[in-house]
Amino acid sequence: MGTNETAAGARLKKPSWKDPRLFVGILLVLLSVTGVIALLGTADRTTQVYAARDDIAVGQAVTREDLSVVKVRLDDVESGYVTVESGLAEGKVALQRVAKNQLVPKESLGQADSLKRKPVAIPMDEGLPEQAVPGACVDVWVAMPGSKNAFDEPRLLLPGAEIAQVTAGATTLGASKTTTVMVLVTDEQMPKLLGAQANKAKVSVVWNPTGLSR
Repeated sequence: MGTNETAAGARLKKPSWKDPRLFVGILLVLLSVTGVIALLGTADRTTQVYAARDDIAVGQAVTREDLSVVKVRLDDVESGYVTVESGLAEGKVALQRVAKNQLVPKESLGQADSLKRKPVAIPMDEGLPEQAVPGACVDVWVAMPGSKNAFDEPRLLLPGAEIAQVTAGATTLGASKTTTVMVLVTDEQMPKLLGAQANKAKVSVVWNPTGLSR
């Protein structure tokens, strides 16, 4: 047998279990499989979390019927949201607005006595600005009744009040359509607004794009 035939035979020789190249190849395959399994396991690490079916207004009692369940990956921020595993406690109300399909933060729910602002209904016969939607801020102006069936000059009563809810009323025969705007009012502001309403003041809202309560 010539030298060339000997070299070719050596190259075609079946590798031995003691061949370090075989162990390196097996190790690489194992590492690759392990990496794929770990990646798939991480990608599937989702959590069942509650989300709002519809807009949830401040002060609204929140029950399971108001929520839907979604699967999301939250990682380090999971503790900040209401999960199916942690459950929804009874008697909770919304302390802040939760928009439709938004995940429910734990800090958005609490007891009714924790509310710093309470919703007050303002009936509006006049049209609302198109920006007057839940979550937007408006300035509430009032004009007190004056003499000779007139109203005094309007004055700013509630600057930067947040809208909690807007409900369009039904139109009746011979009557204009009344829209009810729920605005969030602090305990300090409450007597001013309720007093104005009790004295038949004309109430108007103006969109406040800055949201400032100046």
